[in-house]
Amino acid sequence: MTAQRTDTSESGEARRARRRRIAAAKQNLRELRIELAVLNHRVGSRSEIKDVDLDCLDVITRYGPISPTALARRIDVHLATMTGILDRLERGGWIVRERDQSDRRAVMVRAVPDKQRAIIQLYDGMNSSLDEILGSYSDDQIDLVIDFLRRCKQAGQSATDQLAKDPG
Repeated sequence: MTAQRTDTSESGEARRARRRRIAAAKQNLRELRIELAVLNHRVGSRSEIKDVDLDCLDVITRYGPISPTALARRIDVHLATMTGILDRLERGGWIVRERDQSDRRAVMVRAVPDKQRAIIQLYDGMNSSLDEILGSYSDDQIDLVIDFLRRCKQAGQSATDQLAKDPG
């Protein structure tokens, strides 16, 4: 009977320890999100770009050329709001609007590579830190981090899609 109680209390303690680890991981993700938001805000301030404009520029840089409509859907802003964002980015020289060769009525937006270098330099401190952190991990550990981040991104996309479906 004593052995059974020990097994039960050990498994209970193991479950509590696991819950604490999971809670700590979630808390650290929240704190990372805050720090990245602050970093992005500072980068935007130095570049004289509003936060939402910087988000749009990042999407354009990663997934462009992209249509304003597709970008508005991706960022979840009204098309009229997107027009204002694109006007500001174009005035700043960050993007160009071009007519789509296959459909002359359609407009595609692309980033200006020379301007992107200025923003990339503002992230040098973070990128150097990430290189150092990831350099301390084995290839298998890096693969695990990549898998974790990919799955977190997918969970975020699912949660976003669910909120979009349920305006409640």
